[in-house]
Amino acid sequence: MQVIVTENFTESCKLAAKMIADVVRNKPDARLGLATGGTAEAIYPFLVKEYQEGKLDFSKVSTVNLDEYVGLAPDHPQSYRYFMDHNLFNHVNIDKKNTYVVGGTGDVEKNLVDFRRKIAEKPIDIQLLGIGENGHIGFNEPGSTLKLNAHLENLNESTIKANSRFFNSMDEVPKQAITMGIGDIMSAKRLVLVATGPKKANAVRGLVLGDELDCSNPSTVIKVHPDATVIIDRELADMIGYKAE
Repeated sequence: MQVIVTENFTESCKLAAKMIADVVRNKPDARLGLATGGTAEAIYPFLVKEYQEGKLDFSKVSTVNLDEYVGLAPDHPQSYRYFMDHNLFNHVNIDKKNTYVVGGTGDVEKNLVDFRRKIAEKPIDIQLLGIGENGHIGFNEPGSTLKLNAHLENLNESTIKANSRFFNSMDEVPKQAITMGIGDIMSAKRLVLVATGPKKANAVRGLVLGDELDCSNPSTVIKVHPDATVIIDRELADMIGYKAE
């Protein structure tokens, strides 16, 4: 696992976007594993800019997203389909038929079957990841065990509280999500995880320092991925005591 320390969060986002863009440039029909949340929201504008400047072509690209809230329709402003459309897909020349966000409404088991089938269709060339305050990746929450494949996850109280900033109240935050499993994430050819801020410090400390795999910090599994990059800014690196070699 490679750890890169940048000067600030903006530089982290630029670097992550460049890594994704380079994959698309080198493989025009690349399959991208995409994420949502505040970190991803700061990364996608750099990809949009590359497209607008004629430096990036998404016409043959396909995508699959990590997760979706249970109970939110695709047109709900806090659904992850809505997020992807409004932060990336509507602004580039991607065919939306080639984009996939698992459904959060209807028959959950049927949606899971479809999700697992979609994940298995084609390898993901690069998977973008954020990290939760409790170390979750996707919505794989801490616990005594971690699941390999796409599944229904009950969200921890800390996750619900962290995500409440996007809703009018904690009561409105969905309590479940459908998420890729740890095995699904680890099957991607490359991983890039971006983190910033003091609230992520404990989780990132466990990820980048030491050599333990810890189910109470699911992100630590990416230590054993053959091509994983963790990008943090200098402020966060200093906060957790990480010294670049």
